[in-house]
Order: sequence, then structure tokens, then C-alpha cells
Amino acid sequence: MKSGTKPQMREIRGLRYWPEWLDPAEQAALVAALREVVAAAPLQSPVTPGGRPMSVRMTAAGRLGWVTDRKGYRYQSRHPAGRPWPPIPAGVLAIWHEITGLTRSPDCCLVNFYGEGARMGLHQDRDEGDFTWPVLSVSLGDEALFRIGGTDRSDGTESFWLRSGDVLLMGGPARLAWHGVDRLRFGSSGLLPKGGRINLTLRVVEGV
Repeated sequence: MKSGTKPQMREIRGLRYWPEWLDPAEQAALVAALREVVAAAPLQSPVTPGGRPMSVRMTAAGRLGWVTDRKGYRYQSRHPAGRPWPPIPAGVLAIWHEITGLTRSPDCCLVNFYGEGARMGLHQDRDEGDFTWPVLSVSLGDEALFRIGGTDRSDGTESFWLRSGDVLLMGGPARLAWHGVDRLRFGSSGLLPKGGRINLTLRVVEGV
């Protein structure tokens, strides 16, 4: 998607990472498209199956959306308010196809919003049914300290800062790596007027 010279890809524990893949104009265009997604499918404040509130707010776009509540973690075809999820914006799909090289489109674009103090504990993405498909992540807004380990919870981890416009791909050996976001540098980006970070994760959801 990025025009001109593409940023150099780095590999960290099997994860592929493109810093500054999106330029400022592309980032702003994505935020405008995501505002339409949120207008159709408002951000929710989810809880885990154990009843613990999560610090991120979330919504989704696509054929399916990922949700969590006292009933469990799952994908479903409708927003908790009962409406179908809106379509994934064309600009987001373009990133998926260019980075992955796949003709198959994702079924879900999970939209997580991190406000001040929000974080995401170490976890694996394993609700999709077929782990041969990669998970693609796009960062917009404030910088986030991303932590990644191995496929075993006891494996050591390493951390690096994700900045606005960065894209990473978890596939192959890294598809089931434990990962999370330890903290934000709130206010480090001017992309969102009130601060915060948007993280998009795109997934193929087969066998669910």
C-alpha cells in the first residue's frame, strides 16, 4: 500500500515487522474509515469469561467479529447490540492483500482502542479454527510496548515499541506465539486528537 520505497522488513522471533509501512496521509485515511465502522458498530467495554473487565474497548468489521463476555471467547456474525458487523474498509483490505500476498480476504478485522493506561496481557490468538492462516496487525496512534514470546507460556519474551503506521504479521512458527501490550506512551502521537491507540488485527476464521 505504501508508495515509493517500502520500509525494510524485520523479523523478531518469527514475527515479520514493517516499521512505518503507512505514511501519515494513509494513517489519517484509515482513521476516517474506522470512524464509520465505529458509528455502525460502537466500541464495547468487554469482560473476560471470568467477569474481569478488559482495559481496551473493542469492535469489529467483516463477516464475523470476535467478542468476549461471561459466555466465553468466540466469533459471531453480529455486534452485541444485534446489528451485523460493517464491512472491512477497502484501505484495510489493501494492506492485508499486499502484506500477505493472499487472494483470500480476512473474515474479521478486530478493532481495539487503547486509552490511557490500557494494556493487553499475554495471550495466544487461537479461536480461529485453522492456524495456517496468518494474523496481521496494524498500529495507529500512540506508541505501544509490544511483547512477544514463544508458543509455550513459559518461553522467554522480548519487547519493542510499535509506532503509528507499523504493520506486523504473525504466521508460521509465530502464529501461536504468546504476545501482548504492556503499556502505552499516551499522547506520543498526534494522529488521534484525544490520544490513544487503535490496533487492527485481521484474521481468517475457518472451521468456526
